Amino acid sequence: MGSLILTRLAWMVPTLLVISFVSFAIIDLPPGDYLTSYISALEQTGERVDADQAAALRKRYGLDKPFLQRYVGWMWGMLRHGEFGMSFEWNRPVGELIGERLMLTATISLATLLFTWAIAIPIGIYSAVRQYSVGDYLFTFIAFVGVSTPGFLLALIFMYISHRYGVTAGGLFSPEYQNAPWSLAKVGDLLAHLWVPVLLVGVAGTAGLIRVMRGNLLDELRKQYVVTARAKGLGRTRLLLKYPVRVAFNPIVSTVGWLLPSIVSGSVITAVVLSLPTTGPMLLRALTNQDMYLAGTMVMMLSTLTVIGTLISDLLLLWLDPRIRYRARER
Repeated sequence: MGSLILTRLAWMVPTLLVISFVSFAIIDLPPGDYLTSYISALEQTGERVDADQAAALRKRYGLDKPFLQRYVGWMWGMLRHGEFGMSFEWNRPVGELIGERLMLTATISLATLLFTWAIAIPIGIYSAVRQYSVGDYLFTFIAFVGVSTPGFLLALIFMYISHRYGVTAGGLFSPEYQNAPWSLAKVGDLLAHLWVPVLLVGVAGTAGLIRVMRGNLLDELRKQYVVTARAKGLGRTRLLLKYPVRVAFNPIVSTVGWLLPSIVSGSVITAVVLSLPTTGPMLLRALTNQDMYLAGTMVMMLSTLTVIGTLISDLLLLWLDPRIRYRARER
């Protein structure tokens, strides 16, 4: 176990370095840059920008430097000073921008994850144990509808219905709490609005997890060790929870590596529709405007969380499935 962790940690460093270079290069790859878009927007309003002003702005934003120099300066600031650069569009440190939205994003994503697991896992187990029953057909139909319906479409329908009945549905806070300091009243207002994004974002994940849990558990219930345990007189509920359900969790646990970055990025399009102050829309806007330090920092954060999540997933699989531990010892 210790050697596995050390090996993975050693591989994380070159992996993240390669990811940082590739992501920074891809963000810089499209023609033009943030300043080009900024000058174009100014000219559309009738304001002219001469060559000297453009050169001064390019020097101010550091866009007059070569690509490698900008990349090395960005990485050096992160590694030595913990600074992620300045956002071109917001004219503020990248760390502050991300920090303001990170807590709300994590709150929505964790609540959605708990909602998804709390509903999908029991339903998946029931559908597998009661295969071809009325309940199984009903939950299968609901799961297929949920999987095939995009979250942003549900958000649009919800916004339309809310607008028709004169109910404010977008955002996470009431107007009086938008810019107010944190207090118990603001936390209560957040909890009152939280169920909307949790429900809309979690529908597709819940439906998909129901199908995954049902299929995995059906495969396990047909195996010989289950038949043998039943023949030895082991109780049905104890047998189900101790062996088949535990093994059926493997594919779910193996996706933990995707869960950590999704906590930060969230469901971007749904967040845009619902006007949620999360990091997902900010990342989309940064990529659109070629705000390279903000976009690059967020891509690096998601990549780091993916690598860490993959390590956590492997460790959970070692703990959950004894077969993996035995194979690791044999090697």
